[in-house]
Amino acid sequence: MSRWIDRILKEFPADLARLWIAADPDDVLLDEQVLSSLRERGFELMPFEDSVAFRAEYEDRYRCAWDRGETAPARSLVLHLRGTNTSDLPWDYLRQARRVSLSLADLFPKLSYSVVRQIGTEHHEGLFAAQAKHAPQAFGESATKEFVLTHIFKISPHLISRPEDLWRELLRLHYRDSPLPAVLAAHMAHVLGEHAEFKGLPIGELFGSKSASLRVIQDAWYRCLSRLGVTGIRTGEPTPADLVATAEVPFEHPDVRAIIDSMFLDGLLHPLAVQGLPACIPEWAKAGIVRDPLALRDLVAEGIKGLLQSLPKLESSHRDWANLARRLGEVIARFHALDSARAEGLKPLISELQGATDERLREWVSKHYADLPSLPVANGPVMVHHVPRFLSMRRSAGENKIALLVFDGLAVDQWVQIREALARRTPKLGFDESACFAWLPTLTSVSRQALFSGLKPREFADTIDTTSPEPTQWSRFWQDQGLRANEVLYRKGIKRIEQLADLDAGLSEASIKIAGIVVDTVDEFVHGSVLGKSGIATQIEGWCETGFVDRLFSLLLDKGFNVYLTADHGNVEAVGQGRPNQGVTAEMRGERVRTYRSDALATESAAANPNSYRLDIAGLPANFMALFAGGRTAFMQRGEPAVVHGGVSVEELLVPFIKVRYVS
Repeated sequence: MSRWIDRILKEFPADLARLWIAADPDDVLLDEQVLSSLRERGFELMPFEDSVAFRAEYEDRYRCAWDRGETAPARSLVLHLRGTNTSDLPWDYLRQARRVSLSLADLFPKLSYSVVRQIGTEHHEGLFAAQAKHAPQAFGESATKEFVLTHIFKISPHLISRPEDLWRELLRLHYRDSPLPAVLAAHMAHVLGEHAEFKGLPIGELFGSKSASLRVIQDAWYRCLSRLGVTGIRTGEPTPADLVATAEVPFEHPDVRAIIDSMFLDGLLHPLAVQGLPACIPEWAKAGIVRDPLALRDLVAEGIKGLLQSLPKLESSHRDWANLARRLGEVIARFHALDSARAEGLKPLISELQGATDERLREWVSKHYADLPSLPVANGPVMVHHVPRFLSMRRSAGENKIALLVFDGLAVDQWVQIREALARRTPKLGFDESACFAWLPTLTSVSRQALFSGLKPREFADTIDTTSPEPTQWSRFWQDQGLRANEVLYRKGIKRIEQLADLDAGLSEASIKIAGIVVDTVDEFVHGSVLGKSGIATQIEGWCETGFVDRLFSLLLDKGFNVYLTADHGNVEAVGQGRPNQGVTAEMRGERVRTYRSDALATESAAANPNSYRLDIAGLPANFMALFAGGRTAFMQRGEPAVVHGGVSVEELLVPFIKVRYVS
């Protein structure tokens, strides 16, 4: 265990108290490794956001059990307060609880608090170790920025003087999905702005935004190929704004091209599809060119091999899994773009990849999934029920009108296909892409209801088997944020161009500030699939060609909405293992999961169906037990193929979270 974790755990001696109050304004405790370590010692952390909700959960699940001498879900409960003022807490909590205060100012006394508080929690452990080893005295604000850049991000702005230095560091940061916090990106801009070589470049935006950097690099690649006499069909991201369209990237430099090659393999950058090549094309330029179907097949094969070599481990973070989900989605989308003969040859390799990711994810979920609901959402939702809270924060930051599009059942690979279709049809659209976790089991009534309500499934236990409360839940959340009911819109079943006129009329009401819209076309494709995910890919291609998606986006953007897109769950190809052999009837009978209302019934069914497993999923109702089909199988007629959802796989559990906008 690291010194950082030891330092935090020192504040929580085991068996000293059952109820704790942690005043934690800097979210020190909201780190995956810290939460996991607390859980291993018998502590459960519960954010204090609503006194009524907290009291109901505390009384029902903890205090009553303790008073009866029974085992509660944890030996000790930590009430987590994101602030320092505990005086507003109920007096009985204050009387019973042991209090702890945690502050980055106390934990990092040698570094500037104004800088450290803007660094993500994922960097605290490394920064604590660096402070102990490399900070002999207290540093001011500027020195702290340099210290963090050097020891955490491994960058020294004063050593960057040539274009290859700049682009090497930018590529290295964004390839490992580690853009700089705004305070450090601004410092880089201040230092590098003195160099004539970098005049005109938005240095701060390039270091602070992965999506902005990738758009600039992608466009520079196409222009580079054009100068080499290579022309073809552009795919992926559209041309960026004029401000950065003239950026020149030294792709031929060895330090740069080594990372560029990996970015093309992983799908971060998109190759140019060409019919022929000039004889003199340099070797380094061929990584980003697809000359024929065989070249695309090789690109997919190399992408699969790269993923197999870099799967997240048991102690990896949720960010590692989100990054893996995006890379896997790019590879699967490319796989489904292959002709049938070449796709058939790659099936064993892609099955190996899917099996390995499923097994690794299941192990990770068993240990870490319970920590995800408590993680901070300021930089983006970690789980789908965080989405409303994140959007509320964006509204407070100035995004007055917000539209949330929920593409029901949309897997990341299917989003990739939609994105590339839109890039061809409507190049003025741009996308900031990330991913978040759905709720297990990945069923619509569980995860989509969490998405619109902002609640954990345990908090809507009475309606967990239906989506009908969504309009009320969506409206209630926003009314709790200070909006009126007539300022909130909810629509579902939107899927065809003919429906956009009615949606337009609803959105034209001057009072509408928030819109929640369910687009369930993909889910219909999934449930009606007879040709697997490749067949669904063909259907999605045709759907995009109707113009529905780009017209929907433009409709919202033109009305001044900030547009976000996500999904409630994804989908996978599975094969029937046989219908459950059980003497009891499941409450919910999905193809990938069955749920039961008692532990005894779930145990009986698990024993009768050996190719299945149970998971203890924190956040579900106490009387809601899930039994999952093993591997890539489904509770269906043996040998029957289908595209399904409900289970634990990257393609089902991690869903896209996208900001849609105009790029110029």
